[in-house]
Amino acid sequence: MTKAEVVNEISERTGIEKAVVQESIESFFKVVKGSIVKGENVYFRGFGSFVVQRRAQKIARNISKNTQITIPAHNIPKFKPAKTFVEKVKNG
Repeated sequence: MTKAEVVNEISERTGIEKAVVQESIESFFKVVKGSIVKGENVYFRGFGSFVVQRRAQKIARNISKNTQITIPAHNIPKFKPAKTFVEKVKNG
């Protein structure tokens, strides 16, 4: 499902104009992205959490040149679904 399809679905279910729904969804994503960039986790009870995960520094190999490279420690965004959400997906 694409973002446009989500906007259409919400608009049809709620009767709110598509432009308003679009702006709401864009604002939601901006808030979540901004929080993650700042290192803050975002929690939605019953749905899941957008969390910042720290990856440690590690040594990797460039197999084409047969050399070692160091990948520095860095943060990555991660989504962790809620247990109730996972159960609903498992049971269809």
